[in-house]
Amino acid sequence: MSPLKYLVETAWENKNTPHPGLPEALQEIILDLDRGALRVCEKQNGTWHTQAWLKKALLLSFPLTPTRLMTFPMTGYDKIPSKFEGWDEATFEKADFRVVPGALVRRGTYVAPKCILMPSFTNFGAYIDEGTLIDMGAAIGSCAQIGKKCHISAGAMIGGVVEPVQASPVIIEDHVFVGASACLVEGVVVEEGAVIGMGTKMGASTPLVERATGRVTYGRVPAYAVVVPGTMAGDSGVALQCAVLIKQVDEKTRHKTAINDLLRL
Repeated sequence: MSPLKYLVETAWENKNTPHPGLPEALQEIILDLDRGALRVCEKQNGTWHTQAWLKKALLLSFPLTPTRLMTFPMTGYDKIPSKFEGWDEATFEKADFRVVPGALVRRGTYVAPKCILMPSFTNFGAYIDEGTLIDMGAAIGSCAQIGKKCHISAGAMIGGVVEPVQASPVIIEDHVFVGASACLVEGVVVEEGAVIGMGTKMGASTPLVERATGRVTYGRVPAYAVVVPGTMAGDSGVALQCAVLIKQVDEKTRHKTAINDLLRL
């Protein structure tokens, strides 16, 4: 166990006891999350694992951080500043991603090169990998994980979580397209290359019905699946919301959802 992890775990178990060096350690962790040196979720041997101690660190930072007036990028009164507070043009050039005025990103979020952030909101602890576009009005929750060259469309909601500590945030793997006003919450995992249709809503308890077979699964969208909103009959005859896996990604779908590399130059 690393010294930082040991200190966080000890402080978590003994919250009413002062722990020398804890505020400085928490700031170091937040900055490491901010630059991508640490990540709340990591994929090992094909399985995603959540590092709960990093979520604990984010939660422990709240009582130790004073609420203050903030004027960048707009007036607020909060504990967590903007990721971009104090940045100059040289810092943005080195980071190598675009930020359209109106995009709000809290410190502790990693944004990789070649990303594009339209006016949207990204909470702390999130990870946005290379070449991804976060479109107008989208919201990326705390600790949510977004892969490479994804397109998160206008008004989409990607759920995050810092509590309960054992819960996992939403994980979007590489090359995923999430349609406008879609909502993915409660630790749903969207595997590589999948397409989530406009307005699709999925949580851990939302049935995902495979149209061809009627097979029902929960909490995970298979790689290269195309998923759209649907309904299914309940026991009482009342229609229940579900998501429907209608097909695998084909050339027609690829053409409609392909990202534009010109935007990322």
